[in-house]
Formats: sequence, C-alpha cells, structure tokens
Amino acid sequence: MKKIGLLIASFALLIFVASNEAFAQLQAPAPSPAAFVSQNVGFTKISIEYSSPAVKGRKIFGEIEKFGTTWRAGANATTMIEFSTTVNVGGRNLRPGKYAIFMTPTESGDWMVRFNSKGNSVFAYMKDGKIDEEAIAKDDLVAFKGTTTKLASPQERLIYTISAENNKVAKVTLTWENYSVSFMVDTQVDQKMESFKGAF
Repeated sequence: MKKIGLLIASFALLIFVASNEAFAQLQAPAPSPAAFVSQNVGFTKISIEYSSPAVKGRKIFGEIEKFGTTWRAGANATTMIEFSTTVNVGGRNLRPGKYAIFMTPTESGDWMVRFNSKGNSVFAYMKDGKIDEEAIAKDDLVAFKGTTTKLASPQERLIYTISAENNKVAKVTLTWENYSVSFMVDTQVDQKMESFKGAF
C-alpha cells in the first residue's frame, strides 16, 4: 500500500513539475501581434506582413506618431508588401518582389505613401534622434498621395485590407485610430493578356 501511495505521489509531483515548466515557457501575448493579409487580384498575389498595435486609450496621430514625420506604417518589424508579378503603383511599374511601406501622416489632406526597395527600417534613417526625411526621399522607389479619410468611429487595432475591386485593380487600405489611408495597385491584367496573345 505504501508503494502505491509513493507511486501516486511521485506521479503527481512529476505532473506538477512538468506543468510548471510549461507555464514558465508560456510567454505573454505580444502587444502588437504579427499579422498577414493576402489577396489574388488578376494574375497577381498581393501580400502584406505587418505588426498590429492597438490604440489603448492613447492619441496616436499627432502625438505618438507626429504629423509631418515619416512612420513605419505598423509596429515592430518593417511593414512589407509583396507582389508576385509586375504591377503599377503611384504611376510607376514595380517588379515582382518585396517593398517596405512608409507613410507620412498629416493632420488634414492625403498622407504620403512611400515604397522603399531597400527594405530598410524607418529607424535606419534616424539622425540626431530624428527621422532624416531627405535620406528617406532619396531611397523612395515611388512616393504618392494615398486617399485619406477621417473615420466616424475609431479603429482600435491597426489593420490592412486588400480588396479585389474589379479583379484588375486592388485597393489596399490601412485603418487605425481615426484615419483610413488607401491606394490602388494596378495588376495590369490587360497588358499581361496582350503579352500572352503576342507570344503565340
């Protein structure tokens, strides 16, 4: 009987130790969790990798993210957009590949959207504790105004969405706090169809 009792106690101790080790390895959820959105439009797959911070009662734009200062358009790691085929954004053709997205918030009017082909973090452009806007501009692959609207009700957590529109042109939208910023991605379906026909 003593052996059975000792065996049960040993087994209980083993479970207790194992559960404590598992609990110790369990980490708290990230305050700005990694997020991903992807959409096929025409012949093109568009994907965005970003981190999704929450407002948490703070004033984001104008205080935490200053108006007129370029921002990483997310949190943590650099926000990246990827195209599987050639597309046209902001009047410029972009090859398939990954591009860093930056945005420059303004209190009124449309925000500047920037694509950086180097994939740099916005913090790579820090100089004397401030963002060097001229250095960022030199590395812009394309910069254009995104359609910016103030929201009727605030969006707590930052999200990106991609809509297929007419399945030729995609609408990419960032929504957070009191703002929504959108830009169009022309996946050049007609041009690709013409190229395909011309090959035969």
